[in-house]
Amino acid sequence: MASFSLLNHCFSVNRRVPNSLCQAKERFLIQKKEEQGSKIGFRCLVFRICLSVMESEEWESYPSAFIEGKDLKKDLNSEYHTDQDKGALVSLDTILPDDLLEKILSFLSIVGIIRSGSVCKRWNDAVQRYKHTKMVPQKPWYFMFTCGEEAVAGYSYDPSLKKWYNFNFPCIEKSNWSISFSYGLVCLMDSENKSRVFVCNPITKHRRKLPYAPGGNSPDYSALAISVDKECHNYTIVVAKCGQVPEEHHLWNISIHIYFSESDEWFDPFNETLVGWRGCDDCVICDGVLYYLLYSSGYVGHIASRHCLAMYDLSTRPGHFSLMNTAIPAPCTLTCGRLMNLRDRVILVGGIGKQDRPGVIKGIGIWELRDKKEWCEVARMPQKFFQGFGELDEVFASSGCDDLIYIQSYGSPALLTFDVSQKLWKWTVRSPVSKRFPLQLFTGFCFEPRLEIAS
Repeated sequence: MASFSLLNHCFSVNRRVPNSLCQAKERFLIQKKEEQGSKIGFRCLVFRICLSVMESEEWESYPSAFIEGKDLKKDLNSEYHTDQDKGALVSLDTILPDDLLEKILSFLSIVGIIRSGSVCKRWNDAVQRYKHTKMVPQKPWYFMFTCGEEAVAGYSYDPSLKKWYNFNFPCIEKSNWSISFSYGLVCLMDSENKSRVFVCNPITKHRRKLPYAPGGNSPDYSALAISVDKECHNYTIVVAKCGQVPEEHHLWNISIHIYFSESDEWFDPFNETLVGWRGCDDCVICDGVLYYLLYSSGYVGHIASRHCLAMYDLSTRPGHFSLMNTAIPAPCTLTCGRLMNLRDRVILVGGIGKQDRPGVIKGIGIWELRDKKEWCEVARMPQKFFQGFGELDEVFASSGCDDLIYIQSYGSPALLTFDVSQKLWKWTVRSPVSKRFPLQLFTGFCFEPRLEIAS
């Protein structure tokens, strides 16, 4: 009955089901008993449904070149219009090419692909082969969990199916670990020992512990970023560490440490002491450049913005270089800032502080960095959504990928999304995470679900 379960899953992908798919399901239910004992079997019917889905309006965004084997489709559909002897038919497993089966898999969601592996041995083999090919892009998932001392356990949200899944995330031991993600991989850094760094694929559960990162175990502030090469799957990790110079409250030492998976080594190309500025806990890699958020420690006189963005080219050789020479001020007074890479664009999501009370949040804005010189406002959160969080602190969780940005208040399990391409704000379906006591905190981050990449 695994095939019938997969069929039901096909119908749960979208609430709006096209007419052609409804008709195919009706035909399936009528012929279920008639064909149960025939040579065709349930798998043949499931393939018919998959082909019907590809011909329906739900798949219009995919080019017709993906659908091959027109004669095969004609033979399958002809059974609905003829009274030929069913005994003359053969199992579709014997005539369906492997490449067409993998094409069918490419139209399924991650969950659908994983579940289809339980239909039969041949489907499972096809799924294993498909893991090593380039998958159709998937929308980023969001992993939400509670903050506390207990082991991390939470739920992942799939925006394609609009569903939450009970999800055990590998590697995370504490909720306050640093997180960064890129192209299917998630990088994690221990909050108590900043030299412990891990990389994992949360879908396949493949994980790896990296060599200890240099720069000390317990800096005052640290930031983490990862960037994956989509072609060869090599990845680069940056750990930026910042510590106050002893007995010099206005001096902060910043060091940048880079790891290359190809050589499995750490490098220390940069170290600088800043006056009146310290590193934050947020950075991102975009097109080979590290973008690092800095915060004014109050020793540089009156400044218009408490935050600035510094840039460091990862291909730069060690030498005399100052981060402040590349720094540009934040677009406005921020209570906090969250950096992300959306389609090779640097995006900043920040809490907008009040003019007279910069530590009090009055709204949330989204900006894009243009030409490494200026900020261009993308959107501001409408007041009805801002108020929907209830009592929003000056800091919040936010991450994004592709064209989708997630925003979450630490004091609420409510999750808001913003589609950059459509300029659309929208709440997700209600999270299964519940608030059990008033001071309970929540957090989360997004990641790209992919099967073909390993850490």
